Amino acid sequence: MKRLVKHTLLVAGISQMIAGLAIASGNPVDKYTFKAGDPSLREWLLPDIPPTPADNPLTRERIELGKTLFFDPRLSGDGTIACSSCHSPMFGWSDGLPTGKGFQGQVLKRASPTIVNTAFNSIQMWDGRKRSLEDQALGPMETSAEMNMDLPKLFQFLKSSQRYRELFERAYPGEPVGGDTVAKAIASYERTIVSNDSPFDRWVKGDANAMTPAQIDGFKVFVDKDKGNCAACHQGGNFTDNGFHNLGLASYGEKNPDMGRYAQLPLKMMKGAFKTPTLRDIDRTAPYFHDGSAKTLEEVVAHYVDGGHVKKDLDPNMKPLKISKQDERNLVAFMHALTTAPKAVSLPNIPLN
Repeated sequence: MKRLVKHTLLVAGISQMIAGLAIASGNPVDKYTFKAGDPSLREWLLPDIPPTPADNPLTRERIELGKTLFFDPRLSGDGTIACSSCHSPMFGWSDGLPTGKGFQGQVLKRASPTIVNTAFNSIQMWDGRKRSLEDQALGPMETSAEMNMDLPKLFQFLKSSQRYRELFERAYPGEPVGGDTVAKAIASYERTIVSNDSPFDRWVKGDANAMTPAQIDGFKVFVDKDKGNCAACHQGGNFTDNGFHNLGLASYGEKNPDMGRYAQLPLKMMKGAFKTPTLRDIDRTAPYFHDGSAKTLEEVVAHYVDGGHVKKDLDPNMKPLKISKQDERNLVAFMHALTTAPKAVSLPNIPLN
């Protein structure tokens, strides 16, 4: 019995020594043992169909109408800007610019967010001033700096088009052509723009070859509170907490900075705070952050490693990261695994005037 106890203690001592040597050498024992198909990872998956409001269920006719409106530049004041101008499938449903470009070339102060998976969001836009896709749809049209459209004039035009009248009647029979049906139709189309079949999704579902070892290690850094701690904000299947955070971007140190959520909710903790974006299809939506200040994912990771540039009003989770260069590379590799292969998007037949 004494020999057994001594043997057990000896083995335990050797195990602790090996662990200590591993930590001292910069190679800590892996605290995560994730494997493809692990049931504990199911929380990172999205449903095939996003939630829809009871008063606007998805139908083929509503999607067709919404798509037609989405790509029609006549929804803008001068007939040159469509919703798709700033949310193009060629740029991951964004525009590839640091900040958006609006009516007659006006440079806007914020980046055009992707509309990928916005159907899963509980709140919309960088500052959260709109709750639903229906709520948000008309905003850019009537904003003078963006599409600068007079909405009564738009509704009159849509009613004057025989083809549009037919599309509206099929999509919303018996309902008038107006703000409600226009918003609902565009929202219906946006609910079809979904990313949920990435290498990461396939790995979670059990395909052991879907992700590379570096990407799997990057996921471990991503969720590790003592390393990346990325999952503190980028949570769940859509990789967002739908919350607002000040990340200490350099632009916040400028004179009269964009105050973000604070303009909608004047609480100290909301100063300079912006909505957590999805990481789905992230490698197709550069540049990054609400001000487009990071050109690459490597720059994004470097920003977090530094704990932000401007330390004023920082989110409590914004602290310098203690990770290796290999960890940084693995994080970037993992984010590349969050992109679904793009699908071909056919342009609709825009009704003639």
